[in-house]
Amino acid sequence: MLKAISPIDGRYANKTADLQEYFSEYALIKYRVFVEVQYFIALCQIPLPQLVDIPSEKLDELTRLVNRFNEDQAQQIKDIERVTNHDVKAVEYFLKERFDELGLEKYREFVHFGLTSQDINNTSVPLSLKHAMDNVWRPALERVREKLQALAAKWAHIPMLARTHGQPASPTRLGKEIDVFVERIRVQLVQLDQIACKAKFGGATGNFNAHVVAYPEIDWVAFGTKFVAESLGMERSHPTTQIEHYDNLAATFQAAKRINTILIDLARDIWTYISMDYFKQKVVKGEVGSSAMPHKVNPIDFENAEGNLGIANALFTHLADKLPISRLQRDLTDSTVLRNIGVPIGHSLIAFTSLEKGLNKLLLNETKLNADLEANWMVVAEAIQNILRREGYPNPYEALKELTRGKASIDQKGIHTFIDGLDVADAVKVELKAITPHNYTGQV
Repeated sequence: MLKAISPIDGRYANKTADLQEYFSEYALIKYRVFVEVQYFIALCQIPLPQLVDIPSEKLDELTRLVNRFNEDQAQQIKDIERVTNHDVKAVEYFLKERFDELGLEKYREFVHFGLTSQDINNTSVPLSLKHAMDNVWRPALERVREKLQALAAKWAHIPMLARTHGQPASPTRLGKEIDVFVERIRVQLVQLDQIACKAKFGGATGNFNAHVVAYPEIDWVAFGTKFVAESLGMERSHPTTQIEHYDNLAATFQAAKRINTILIDLARDIWTYISMDYFKQKVVKGEVGSSAMPHKVNPIDFENAEGNLGIANALFTHLADKLPISRLQRDLTDSTVLRNIGVPIGHSLIAFTSLEKGLNKLLLNETKLNADLEANWMVVAEAIQNILRREGYPNPYEALKELTRGKASIDQKGIHTFIDGLDVADAVKVELKAITPHNYTGQV
């Protein structure tokens, strides 16, 4: 760990370990083995004439091979790759050896039958991403959203001075401001869920050439579509070149990036509230906030989250911009890029964990919120001028502007003195004086 080049596998390895089952070299090999075996079983179900006599128990043994696949077997494939210098071909040779061991040697040439490596890669990679996002990324994000939802409910009725352009503005409620982020995340997750997990499956240039020439009587397009849907749980792209278009993969990365951008906004807002003393943070025994200043309790969790979300977004941007572009029927630039899709997911996961930790340490300083409201009575000027508009009072905006704009401070007495001088009914004056920075928070 101390010599890891990336902090994902070093400093933050304990936060990203769950992703190893989806984005490591071992994981990619495991998914390739899964797709190859599922494909062979699907060929038996057509059934192809040469495969009709395979006992069902032998297919069960192949399924068990996938389910029990381990790192030692992955290493065997890597050893074969040192000779072949081709990663997918190494998987094919490994499976043929297993076929020999299982007494399936007469069927060994139907491993990888008619396929190109991209039929395996362009199913394995998006499937591993889908599983990682469903099983690791999404639950971690949901924990952040659920924590925000709980805080929004807890602080639903806490009045707070709003700031627009950094200046005091019409008061709001703290819970509502937190709830804004809950809703933004929810909307983006709905959009993300609408993006289909697409896969390419169609032979060397996407037309099932080899399949058709060997078995012209079979509808291979229908077979491929059914195989991808029923055996892999994805949608088959059609037509394609030798590789998947990656358009939906790009859309997934862009959706993940938008969610991260929302969380950057959250992290910066909470950081600012902490700097304004609206929040204090739980002190963790033994922690040090500064090597020089012993009093400090820094908002490091939100800073860590912001930094990792930024790195993730830079990578998501490159993935989304690069992957849909390939020269003619294919080039190999996608191959090395795809090996990095776990990196932005890893940085996102680190950020989610930090945000959850930071949110759990927040302590509301209601005294400071109330003090800021009390020090900024000018924010009720909006309320006063709109009631005056209702009453037909001449130039109410201008009157309040003269009273409040650019003034260092206006207290309750100053506002009430202004109200007393208005030529309006006493009932209206009572109504106006009932408005305070603490209760002028609208409705949500």
